[in-house]
Amino acid sequence: MEQRIGSSSQPLEGAGFDPAFIPGLTSPASGRTEEDGPEKEPEVAEAEEAAPEAEAEENDTASSPEPEEDAAVDGPVFEASDRRARIVADHRGVRLCLDDQECEFRWDEIGAVETATARFGKRYTVTVHTPDRRWYPIEIEAPARSHFKEWDEQLDAVLDAYFDENAE
Repeated sequence: MEQRIGSSSQPLEGAGFDPAFIPGLTSPASGRTEEDGPEKEPEVAEAEEAAPEAEAEENDTASSPEPEEDAAVDGPVFEASDRRARIVADHRGVRLCLDDQECEFRWDEIGAVETATARFGKRYTVTVHTPDRRWYPIEIEAPARSHFKEWDEQLDAVLDAYFDENAE
């Protein structure tokens, strides 16, 4: 009679066990294993050696045809934060931050944005829904319940300006 040594169960997969399972939450894995070590592939080494030259050329060209990401854009912006959480919605999309974790959604990645307020207390919840039926909620504690109406109006203005429901 044959017996196997060790567990016969398969390892679990999902966001509870692997943070990289959620797209947009972390950067994709590099695909490098521990056996590969610090050695670099020849193509990567050549690209890194050429990088200082490319940076020097970029610094030489003072005028850039692309607008800067940090440049002020005329349009509505929604920002709310507390001691742990922060949400920003502007022309680039929606960014959620909780402690040291961040995720960013461009407007074409968003299926819907939902808000909810607690019946009691001062919690304001914003949930970002993606077209692949995933949702990402974040709760923000408001200084006072009177901020809920103001935040709803600001978020609605941003959604009206940048979110296109027929983008699919």
